[in-house]
Amino acid sequence: MKQPSLGIKIAGLRKAKGITQEDLVERCNLNVRTLQRIEAGEVQPRSHTIKALFEALGHSWEEESIKANSEILSPVFIYLAMASGIIYFFLAYFDIAMEIEWMETDEKMVSYPLVLIKVFTFLTYTGFLLGWLALEKHFPNFILRIALWVMIGSNLIWYCFDLFAIFSPQLSMESYYLVKVMGFGAAYAFLGAGYLGYGEPWGTITKVIGALGLVAGIFLFSGFAVILGLIPLTLFELGQIALMVWGIKSLKT
Repeated sequence: MKQPSLGIKIAGLRKAKGITQEDLVERCNLNVRTLQRIEAGEVQPRSHTIKALFEALGHSWEEESIKANSEILSPVFIYLAMASGIIYFFLAYFDIAMEIEWMETDEKMVSYPLVLIKVFTFLTYTGFLLGWLALEKHFPNFILRIALWVMIGSNLIWYCFDLFAIFSPQLSMESYYLVKVMGFGAAYAFLGAGYLGYGEPWGTITKVIGALGLVAGIFLFSGFAVILGLIPLTLFELGQIALMVWGIKSLKT
């Protein structure tokens, strides 16, 4: 069972039996603050903690385990999302290099390789972000959820602009390129802020990754420090993939 349903369940069982939080933590070897955060849905406790709480409340742990397993997202989807993220990580550099080369040409012809790269870059990154949206349901983070949808929307808008500019002489990619970079910068900063909002069970690693995303977003949004922003951005993207690996392991426990 995931949060916040787990916290509501534990609080309901405790109150139904007339047990105080102080009494329950003594039976489970926890502290009151931890129990308060669990019941409030702020943290996702480990399996052995959940088991201890249910046993202390005289509730069937086996029954809840069966329910929990039915709720757990299949790791296969997350594996596919992670694979999409890895593919996107490499495609993005081809995308940037090819679009810059295309903008520098005097006579702009329709570049189907660039179109193909852009389509696959958009699809793989969207798949990666959808994987994170699935993980967010198990590790709730409202700011991150909104940031992920903002990033998906930003990608859709700017890739549509790019494709229209490639096929139509009425729109020049150079005319809005800086605005696009700044727009992505704002979206990355928002995404970084979302990861900064995580506490338990992720630990301090999300703070580091969130800070990298925030710094990268600020550099990109500035418009004049884009090159510097590529360093923290690369580390941020790799950090997201690493966190997804952790999320897959957590879904199995």
